[in-house]
Amino acid sequence: MAAQTKSKKKISKIDIFTYYMDHVLMHEHTPRSVYKFAKDHKFEEKDFYKFFGSFEALREEIWESFFENAHTLMTKNEEVEHYGSREKMLTFFYTFFEILTANRSYVLYVINEHDDQLKNLKQLKGLRRNIKSFAKDLIEDDNDEKAYSFLKRNESIYSEAAWIQFLFLLKFWKDDRSADFEKTDVAIEKSVNTIFDVFDNTPLEKVFDFGKFLYKETMR
Repeated sequence: MAAQTKSKKKISKIDIFTYYMDHVLMHEHTPRSVYKFAKDHKFEEKDFYKFFGSFEALREEIWESFFENAHTLMTKNEEVEHYGSREKMLTFFYTFFEILTANRSYVLYVINEHDDQLKNLKQLKGLRRNIKSFAKDLIEDDNDEKAYSFLKRNESIYSEAAWIQFLFLLKFWKDDRSADFEKTDVAIEKSVNTIFDVFDNTPLEKVFDFGKFLYKETMR
């Protein structure tokens, strides 16, 4: 008697991302177990572990996939290759927040899930590494073009500043009630220009302008 072959559902990392995000939004909690999660979506539990060691690892990789998608979209534009570091950072943040907006319901849920904000930020560990590395690469490219060492920027400080800037923008975007998140676009432009102006030791008019913008928004 011929052995019966059981057909298996092929599953990809993107499929699991989608299933997980849908589950969180529909049930408003993390799946109770990998076994039940796989059973509900008709794939084998072992296939989950081919990609992720836990739900915590999955959550981190969702954020990293947002970064990778933004970076890929950005580099596909041939014009970006000729941009300076300031324009590249602007383009990255614009693209990244467009991706967050496309997934806003999920993002708002997971960054507000716990009362302890540190627990909510834990899932951003991989994203932090990626953003800092991206910022550091930009500054390294800039520094290579500078003839004198005193004109070069500190790569470590700048990369950390880029991460802090992202956290500020994430909170701003979360609270933004403007149509099409226009105020977030303004915040991106002003914050990126301010960071670069500070590092370039240019006049501080833009720092003052940015401060006025923040003051006006926080007073609303």
